[in-house]
Amino acid sequence: MKKNRREFIRSAGKYTASGIFLGTGISLLNACGGAQQSNEAVNEEEATQTAASPFFEISLAQWSLHKTLFSGKLDNLDFAATAKNKFGIDAVEYVNQFFKDKAKDEAYLAEMKKRSDDLGVTNVLIMIDGEGHLGSSNAEERQKAVENHYKWVEAAKF
Repeated sequence: MKKNRREFIRSAGKYTASGIFLGTGISLLNACGGAQQSNEAVNEEEATQTAASPFFEISLAQWSLHKTLFSGKLDNLDFAATAKNKFGIDAVEYVNQFFKDKAKDEAYLAEMKKRSDDLGVTNVLIMIDGEGHLGSSNAEERQKAVENHYKWVEAAKF
């Protein structure tokens, strides 16, 4: 179950409140007058969903394993499998440094996508380094940086 920002904040408030007031019998929502139900009247379906699914979903950024990737102990193509099998994470964030020369290599990108799809891993984004400063005060430098990013936008779309 995916949560939007409002559901996440509401849930975070509930869990924080229950942790703060545990043992006092008062929830933060009740104390602030925001809740109309007692703790015993919690929606059973919501409680079941909460117990059955994680509070929130996370993704693993490739940079978290940058030393392993730079050393060659982990190949970029195996990153999704590592995230899923070693850490139990179903979403990944790539870093262009680990496949810098592959932005336009459709066969390589297809293999990355196939491997993640086969595992049920979602490819969330590609972090871009070394393609220029998008915030440059020099208009020519800024335009060049924007153009340097085009290939990565296309790779992400692929």
